[in-house]
Amino acid sequence: MNVTQGANKILFINTLAFTFCFAAWLLNGILVTFLVDNQVFDWSGVEIGWLIGIPVLTGAIFRLPAGVLTDKLGGKPVFTSLLLICAIPMYLLSYANNFWSFALCSLGFGIAGASFAVGIAFSSIWFPKDKQGVALGIFGAGNAGAAITTLVGPKLLDFLTDDKTNLNGWREMPKIYAAFLVVMAIAFFFTTKNKKPASSTKSLTAIMQPLKSIRVWRFGLYYFLVFGCFVAFAGWLVPYYTNVYALDLATAGLLASCFSLPSGIIRAFGGWLSDKIGARKVMYWVLGSSLVFSAALIVPKMDVYSAGKGIMAKSSGVITDVTDTYVELEGVKYVIKGKTDKLANVNDEFHVLPVKESWQKAIIKKGDVVKKKQLIVEGKTHIFFQANLWIFAIIAIIMGSIWGIGKAAVYKHIPDYFPEEVGVVGGMVGVLGGLGGFFCPIIFGYLLEGTGLWSSCWILMLVLAAICLIWMHRVVQKMADKATPQLINKFEENID
Repeated sequence: MNVTQGANKILFINTLAFTFCFAAWLLNGILVTFLVDNQVFDWSGVEIGWLIGIPVLTGAIFRLPAGVLTDKLGGKPVFTSLLLICAIPMYLLSYANNFWSFALCSLGFGIAGASFAVGIAFSSIWFPKDKQGVALGIFGAGNAGAAITTLVGPKLLDFLTDDKTNLNGWREMPKIYAAFLVVMAIAFFFTTKNKKPASSTKSLTAIMQPLKSIRVWRFGLYYFLVFGCFVAFAGWLVPYYTNVYALDLATAGLLASCFSLPSGIIRAFGGWLSDKIGARKVMYWVLGSSLVFSAALIVPKMDVYSAGKGIMAKSSGVITDVTDTYVELEGVKYVIKGKTDKLANVNDEFHVLPVKESWQKAIIKKGDVVKKKQLIVEGKTHIFFQANLWIFAIIAIIMGSIWGIGKAAVYKHIPDYFPEEVGVVGGMVGVLGGLGGFFCPIIFGYLLEGTGLWSSCWILMLVLAAICLIWMHRVVQKMADKATPQLINKFEENID
């Protein structure tokens, strides 16, 4: 077997194992929504946010030590052990009876999220530098495991609970997931060959040295957005669709999987594109697009009645006549704009942009004495924004795909700048990205409680995208200024 064949085999097994882990990691997005919707447990929006986020927290925290262990011991023993360890709390989840026991088990099986740091380090050492972008992009396609859970999960729960007639049947689902993790661990152990990077002989202090670089933390912030927010929405979109658009869990899961699946698959394209035109150019496009689409999704679905343009008396006097079409004041007629049926069937129509109707209504009666500039006819405005389901779903899928490309671009930077420390640097970047997946659902929950708007979660995306874009552009500007100081002088000399 030549090196290329061996590398491709390792990449395939790594990607498959990561897919299993990712599916397990995001189990709560479907399972918690099912349990709350069917009143098995009475958890608040904040508690739902915590339960969706807790496994992500564990996965984030353990990414750094998992990456370090992979650099020291190689991927085979670390990945096999991780799969077996995660299977235990996953199985115990089937016995959870309250929020705290559910949270504790979720904290345990969340270690599955650390598989990313293991797989990135173990995959990269099998490929030359010019192929690492594509290889890591292909490995990252394991994110599609989120789609497995959101797509298959609702149907599996319906089957296990006999179409919700035996709700206690949900407890079989964690057992099935635990069994798959054990089977994957056995397959991984017997089909892979171990390999360590050259840095495996370094001391722990030397291995951790790259973490002093601000560049690592900047990459981590990018990953907080493109990966952490992806993970957050992979779970959050299910209750989003059920609440905002009144969809059943199976349909909501299907649309959520449409968000997750392309993101995983297109990540390989993101790796190839980063190899081809450079990761920095790709990130400019990713962050700029995230900014635009987040702004588009902030506007909530709404049906608002508000004060509109009224009519004030131009002079003092006595109202001599009042009808549905005009008000007469001392011989002067003020025309009233009547109400139509323009928005009567608006819920059944298709609208991309907000639509409105304005009308007026007299608030005085014949014989009333009014003063100059007194309001005699009040204005009413009805604004309706459909936030059309299919437009929302398409933009969400585009966002997921953009973030998939961004995930590959972020990790393309790592072997370029830290070729011998991919495990520790990739682990730390993964930690920060995973923390995004943990904190975002919790913040989403508080934003929802505070504003009452499900669309408030996109405000956070807008802010994060803006911060990342500004920081990256400033760094690029400083690099350009440092590299070409004489060019800056020429620009200054030519300024009018």
